[in-house]
Parts: sequence; structure tokens; C-alpha cells
Amino acid sequence: MTSFKLFMAYPGVFYSTDGEILQAMQQASTNGSTIMMHAENGIAIDVLVAQARARGESDPRFHGATRPAFLEGEATHRAIQLARVAGAPLYIVHLSAPEALAEVVTARDRGQSVFAETCPQYLFLSDADLAREGFEGAKYVCSPPLRPASDHADLWRGLRTDDLSIVSTDHCPFCFKEQKELGLGDFSKIPNGIPGVEHRLDLMFQGVERGEISLARWVEITSTTPARMFGLFPKKGVLAPGSDADIVLYDPDATHTFSAATHHMNVDYSAYEGLEVRGQVQTVLSRGAVIIENNQYLGRPGSGEYLRRGLNGYLR
Repeated sequence: MTSFKLFMAYPGVFYSTDGEILQAMQQASTNGSTIMMHAENGIAIDVLVAQARARGESDPRFHGATRPAFLEGEATHRAIQLARVAGAPLYIVHLSAPEALAEVVTARDRGQSVFAETCPQYLFLSDADLAREGFEGAKYVCSPPLRPASDHADLWRGLRTDDLSIVSTDHCPFCFKEQKELGLGDFSKIPNGIPGVEHRLDLMFQGVERGEISLARWVEITSTTPARMFGLFPKKGVLAPGSDADIVLYDPDATHTFSAATHHMNVDYSAYEGLEVRGQVQTVLSRGAVIIENNQYLGRPGSGEYLRRGLNGYLR
């Protein structure tokens, strides 16, 4: 294990104090591991949530209102400074806000080993989805929350300039029935998370179609860079002799529509229901064996292998 996720959010659940985070970073600085940080000011957010509930604000949209971008930016700044004190690398997970991205840019410009990812939901969805009528907004509750659509341009620019290194999914599915519905009448009880792992490649290919990123950059942010960042390169992330023959054959001209009726994720809704996209996976090979063909899974249980990871390939 060469990377470890910590949380500045969720007091009483996953939360780590600044002191605990500093100690973890100091350890990381000695062994080369990477700290992955969920950067939101959970203490302040809990105050805002309690105040909103006291005012009778219960709809899903208040999940976003009580987790403002400023508190993501503040926590990102604090995490970066703690890493600076410890002399440790830092990886910001699921970055959603320009305020947080600006802190990453500043740190990288001074030469600090700070990296960040964003996720498709922060590029294709927005706080308008959180504000859908009735309880529909609960389908879009995740943390950090969805931001205004006007923020999308900053994140796409960050991907082009490599200030955002990777597009992950933060795949965290909860069924709408029975699970998301736990928050009926109280937004703070809605389980946080959006299903999306199945759609990452297709959604990011829309960035190629729209001219936001190049075809080469699409491969980098979805495959090559993650393999390098998390110590799997060159076994993964490159087509070369000696590497695993993990290959995706992709049809850039195929069109299809996202829907809960046709996706393979074990969840009863799609955050992208009805979205028509261009580009689709045709064939997937794992170590040279075909495991997906014509939208059918052909693999078998037990065929996976545990992969021992090395260190972050971008560290000096």
C-alpha cells in the first residue's frame, strides 16, 4: 500500500485533525507514500448544516449550500501547507471548485509536489441538478457538492494545463429507493455519493468531441497518469513488451444513451439518464484475454490478480 486517503470532512466519522494529518504526512515524507486528501472544512460545514436545519431548510439543494466552495478552497490551502511543513507529496481527491484549483496551481508553481483529480460529475452536472423538483435532487448529493455550471470551464482548463492530473469517478453508489430516501425531510441524512464508474471513459471522450481536451490527453488522464501516479507503471498504463495486455478498443463514432435500464452498475438510477453520447467501448482485454465484447461480460470470477504497487512516479 503506497497511498492513503484522509478526510478533513465528516467529523465523528472519517475526520482527521490537523495534527493527525501532519503526523501522517511526516511519515509519508520518510517512506515516499502519497497522502490522498478529501479537502473540505468539516468542522465549519457541520455548523452550517445545523444552522440550515434549524431554519427548516430540508431539501437536497441545501446540501450544496452548506458546503460552499470557499471551505473547499480553505481546506485545500491548509492541506497544502501541512504537506509543505512535512515535506510530503499530496494528492487532492475529487476537486470540484475553482477556489481549490487555484490553491493547487499556486503550490505547483512554487515546485511543491501537489497533484489533484476531478471527476466527471463536476464537468457535466451542476448545482441545478441538486435543485431538481421534489426529492430528485437527492440523486445528485455527493461531497464535495456539485458546483455552478459556470465552474466547468475552469476545471476543463485545469485538465488541459495538467494542474488537474487525473479524472477519477469517486464512484459511490446508493440506490434511490430505500437508501437516498433515508434523507427525506432532512438533506443531512441523504447518503453522499453518485454512481459513475461505468461512464468515465465515455463522458471524458465528450471532452475530445467538444474540443476541450485532445485525444492524447484523454488517454493520459484516464490511463497513463493514474498508472504512473499510483505506482503501477509500466505494468499498466502503456502498450509495450512486458506490460499487461490490458487493451480497450474504442469506437469514436458509435452513439448510445445512458440509462438505468441499460447500465451494468448495481444501482437503480443514472445520474446521466437520457444523455446521448458519442463514442463507446467495443472490446476490452485483460492480460490479453477478451473480457468484454458487444456489451457482454465474458470474464470469470477469480481471474483478477493482486498488484503490488510502487511509489508515485512523478516524485523526485
